[in-house]
Amino acid sequence: MSPQSIPLNTANPAPLGLLGFGMTTCLLNLHNAGFIELSIVIVAMGLALGGATQIIAGIMEFRKNNTFGATAFTAYGFFWWSLILIWTTPFKGIQAADATSMGFYLALWCLFTGFMFIGTFKHNRALQVVFGSLTLLFLLLSEANFTGSAAVHTVAGYVGIFCGLAAIYSAMGQIINHEYGRVVMPL
Repeated sequence: MSPQSIPLNTANPAPLGLLGFGMTTCLLNLHNAGFIELSIVIVAMGLALGGATQIIAGIMEFRKNNTFGATAFTAYGFFWWSLILIWTTPFKGIQAADATSMGFYLALWCLFTGFMFIGTFKHNRALQVVFGSLTLLFLLLSEANFTGSAAVHTVAGYVGIFCGLAAIYSAMGQIINHEYGRVVMPL
């Protein structure tokens, strides 16, 4: 059989990508809400689970011909890697990020996420909640950077925790529902 004639019968990569996104988003936003410090724990989670896991899930979605999933997971996986580069500034001679550049960075992610949110209207309610709250999160983080408002940054943290938990719920719902062959966790 040629590679084109081999039927594609692989597992659904979406729960893996959603789990990578959700757990990392929760952890970072525990920092944004003021519960924990920004530390190597968040950086490592962003590199491994937020970045690599989502990129792998995105590539698997490409293979399954799912443009939405491929675009979302791959883009957000690279978001985490770019954020880590911004935090760690590993390049000599390159100025560290300032609040204005971070505001624009987050505003562009808000714009992308807003369009992806529109795409979720063709998907389940759980995914709509994830992308709707993620759009709000990026908007608030962008505003916090542009204005320097610690209060807006803290509110963003709570929105981010909610968003991350919604993604974890969506991931677990897909896994549990698949395993039981029926709706155990409504999506």
